[in-house]
Formats: sequence, C-alpha cells, structure tokens
Amino acid sequence: MLSRTLLKRILASPARFNSTPKTVVPFRFYSFTQAEQPRIRIGSTAPNFQVETTKGAIDFHEYVNGNWVILFSHPADYTPVCTTELGAFSRLKPEFDKRGVKLIGLSTEGVESHQGWIKDIEEVETNGDAFQFPIIADGKREVAYKYDMVTEDDFKNLQAGKPVATVRTVFIIDPAKKIRLIMTYPASTGRNTEEVIRVIDALQLADGKGIATPVDWTVGKEVIIPPTVSDEDAKAKFGDFRKVKPYLRYAKVD
Repeated sequence: MLSRTLLKRILASPARFNSTPKTVVPFRFYSFTQAEQPRIRIGSTAPNFQVETTKGAIDFHEYVNGNWVILFSHPADYTPVCTTELGAFSRLKPEFDKRGVKLIGLSTEGVESHQGWIKDIEEVETNGDAFQFPIIADGKREVAYKYDMVTEDDFKNLQAGKPVATVRTVFIIDPAKKIRLIMTYPASTGRNTEEVIRVIDALQLADGKGIATPVDWTVGKEVIIPPTVSDEDAKAKFGDFRKVKPYLRYAKVD
C-alpha cells in the first residue's frame, strides 16, 4: 500500500498529469502482486486503463463506448507470428466492422517501435494497405498485469522488475464492458481469425435470439434451444424444431 504522504506527492506532481485532454502520463505500478491483481473471468467488467497507442492516448472504457471490442496481446514488436496475426486482423477489419466490433492490439514496446513495426506489417501482410486499428504501448506491462496476460514464470519476473513478454490472449468484450470470452495461446502458436469471427457471431446471435450454439456451429446452421425454454414456448418462438432428447432440441433462426 502507498503511504498517504507518498500518494499526495504523486497526485501533486506536475509530471503526473498533462493539461492536454486525454494525454496520459502513466507512472509505474509500485508492485505486481497476485493478491492485488484483478480477477479476470467471463462476466467480469473489463479493467479500465489509460494508455498511449499508435492512434493517440485512450481511456479504454471510453474506447469501448457501447461497442463490442476485441483486445488481443502480442509478446513483442518485430516478432514473426505477431506480424502475421496483426496483418490478418487488419485485412479482416471490414468483417469486424459489419458486426460492430472494434479491434485493439497490445505489445510490450513503445509507440515509436510500434509505428516502425506497422510499416513492416503493411509491407509483408496487408499488400501496402494502411494498418487499420490501434496498438497499445504497454512498455510498463500494466495492462498485461491487469489482464493477467503473462506466463507463470514471467509473472515472477514481473514481480522482480525484469522484462517480460505477454502471451497471445484474446478478450472479447461486450458493449456493457463485460468480458464474454477469453482465449489464451502460448507464444509459439498463432491465433485463428476464423474462430474469432465465429465466436463473435455465436455470442451476438445468442444475445439476440436467446439460443445456444452447438459444436462447430457456423452461421446458417441449426442452433440449440436452451433447456429452460419449454416445448410450447419453443414452438411459439422458433416454429418447428427438431427434438433429439428432452434436453437437446435444434431449431433454425435467421
């Protein structure tokens, strides 16, 4: 815990804040302890943070602003797997736009490094097209800490003040700022963009229609009627449906 005197000095320091609106001058966490780390679960409110990005300073909750958001992390700049991932997500931004989804990446380098890396991504992955979304500069690993995006060994290094890399974590956050899905990969394994789009479609359909989606579901396939819905109510809501077991019923939805 910070002493009251130290906290007053921090808040009073002219370097703590900048008079320019939404400019963030962060200071380092004084500890990275497991006891103080936010618990990130499905249904948690996404922790807020203020950071510099390649598109300027942001307040994350303001960035959400009633949209779905995908926040995904990368171990470091100028790394091969990350380069392919960021390029793929940039190319697919029109698909996310159709679904009302905003993208934001994160890497543990500064904005200047990110901007140089983006030039490489545009050269080798986007066919020269402009990169389409912001990348967070998390040099202090504060967002990585808040969202628990490091390995067990790297968490120990974080506590010791040593450099760490984030793992490949994907957070899908809804317009109410609730975390709805988490996918975490080791640093050696690239993500599947088709799966990210698939689960966005599944989450949005479930919210809009009150259904669940079965294994390997994609748009246009049958959905599952929740067991909490009676046969009578299912008939009224979905019309004809397919009953395999009392607890397993399929329907078509638009």
